[in-house]
Amino acid sequence: MKLSALLDYKNIVIQCHDNPDADAICSGYALFRYFQSFGKKVRFIYSGNFKISKSNLVFLIDELGIPIEFVSNLKAKPDLLIMTDCQYGEGNVRKFPAKEIAVIDHHQVYGNLPKLNEVRSNLGSCCSVIWNLLRIEANENIVDSKLATALFYGLYSDTNAFSEMYHPLDRDMLDALQYDKELILKLKNMNLTLKEARIAGVAMLGIEYHPEFHYAILRTDPCDPNLLGLIGDFIVAVDTIDICLVYSILSFGVKYSIRSCSNETRADELSAFLAQKIGSGGGHTDKAGGILRNELIKKQYNDYVEIDEDSANHSISNIIRERMADYFENSEIIRARETELDIANMNKYERTPITLGFVEAYPNIPVGNMAIIRTLDGDNNIEIRKNTILIIDNNGNVTAISREKFEYSYKTSRKKFKPVIDYTPTVKNADTGRSIPLLPLAKSCESTSDIKIYAKKLQKTTKLFPYWDSERYMLGQKGDYIAVSQDDIHDIFIIEKNVFSKTYKAVK
Repeated sequence: MKLSALLDYKNIVIQCHDNPDADAICSGYALFRYFQSFGKKVRFIYSGNFKISKSNLVFLIDELGIPIEFVSNLKAKPDLLIMTDCQYGEGNVRKFPAKEIAVIDHHQVYGNLPKLNEVRSNLGSCCSVIWNLLRIEANENIVDSKLATALFYGLYSDTNAFSEMYHPLDRDMLDALQYDKELILKLKNMNLTLKEARIAGVAMLGIEYHPEFHYAILRTDPCDPNLLGLIGDFIVAVDTIDICLVYSILSFGVKYSIRSCSNETRADELSAFLAQKIGSGGGHTDKAGGILRNELIKKQYNDYVEIDEDSANHSISNIIRERMADYFENSEIIRARETELDIANMNKYERTPITLGFVEAYPNIPVGNMAIIRTLDGDNNIEIRKNTILIIDNNGNVTAISREKFEYSYKTSRKKFKPVIDYTPTVKNADTGRSIPLLPLAKSCESTSDIKIYAKKLQKTTKLFPYWDSERYMLGQKGDYIAVSQDDIHDIFIIEKNVFSKTYKAVK
C-alpha cells in the first residue's frame, strides 16, 4: 500500500490502540504530519478507559506538540479510519464505524485485514513502517527535527532501547534521522517511576537460578517493557549468570526480555526459540526479546489452563520454564578447530550449479576504505580491496570473497538473477556514509560443481563454531545437514535442509 493512495479521502481519522505507548503515539503523529502536508482534514485519536498519564509520554506530547485526542465516540463516520500500531477489531482498540478502514502496523496478523493495509511484522516499530512508506514516495522532506525525534523515540521504545531491533530497515531509519539528541536524552531518563523500582526489587527477590547452564529466570508484575531490559542488564552482571530471561504476564500473553554474555547462546536465537509457534521474538546477540500470545499458546498446548487468572499465570510460567530447559538440555556444541567428524558415517555430495549475483566492490567503494554490508542478517564490516567480490545469494545474504576464489568457485552466467527478498542488501562507504543498493549492480554467476563435501542430517539442535570464526556459531536444527569439505577436515559447516536439497547432489 502507498500513502498517496489514501489522499483521495476527504475526512481522515488516525486511531492508535487504547492506552497508547510511544510507538503508537509517534507513528500516528507521523501519519498526521503526512496528511497535514497535503492540506487534508485529519484527526489523531485514541480511546479506552484511561487517558495518557505516563510522565515520559505526557512530556513527549507536550514538547513535540502532538495533536492526539482522547475520545469516547465519533459523532460522524470518517471517510477513512487509519489504524496505526494496531489492527481493526482487536481487543485493545475501541471499535469505531467508518466508511473505509486502513491498517498500518508491525504486529502479527491474527484476523482479517482490510484491503488497504501495510503490515510489516518483522520490523521493530510502526514508526519504521511509516518511515519506509515516506521514503518510498520520496516524502522524507516532511521529516524535520520534531518528526525525526518522534520516529527515533518510537523505535527506541518498542525495541527496548534498540536491543530487540533486528531488521535492516530499522537501522536504515536510524541512520537517516536527524533527531533532537537533548530531548531524547531527557525522554530516556524519564522511564522509571518509584512504583517500577519496587516492581524490579520484588522480581529480583524471586530469581530462579539454574546453575548447570548458568541461566536465570525472573517474573515481574505487569510493567513497562523497558523495565524488563533494565532488570536483565542488572542480573546478567552477576558473576555466575550468563543468560537472563525476564518476563511479565499481561492481558494478551507474555512480554519478555533476554540478556546473554555467553558466546554459546545468542539472545536473538534463544528469543526466537521461546516464541516458536506461540509468538514472535528476535533482537541482537546479547540483547533480545519478544511476545507470546494467549491465542497461539492455546493452539499449541492442549493442557493450557485458563480457569482463572492464577491458573493461567501458572501454566504460562511452566511453559516458559519447559522451553528454557529444552533449549539448553537438547542441543550440542561443536568447535571446528577442535573437532574431526567421522566421515565414514557420512555420504558424499557435490554442489550443483546455482545462479547467484555478484558485484565488484571496487570502484563502487575505494580501495582501502571500510564498508558496511547490510542485509537481513545484520551488518558486516569489511575492508575493500581491489580484488573484493560481493556474492549475493537468493535469500539476500552477501559474502565478500577474493577474485581468485571467485574465479575458482564461480563462472559468469547469462541466466537472470532475480531474488525475491524482503530487503535489498546495501553496501555503505563507512568513511562517507554513502549507501549503495547492491541488486541494481549485480551481474549473474553460477557456482561450479567441483566443490565436494561429506554430509549427514543433524539429529538435534547443533551450534557449530566454524574454523574461521571461534566467536559466533552457525545454528542447525534437526533435519538440517552438517557438512565437511573433502579437502579440509576442519572446514565444517551447517546447511539448511531446504538449501541442501537445492544445492547438493549425492555422488559415489
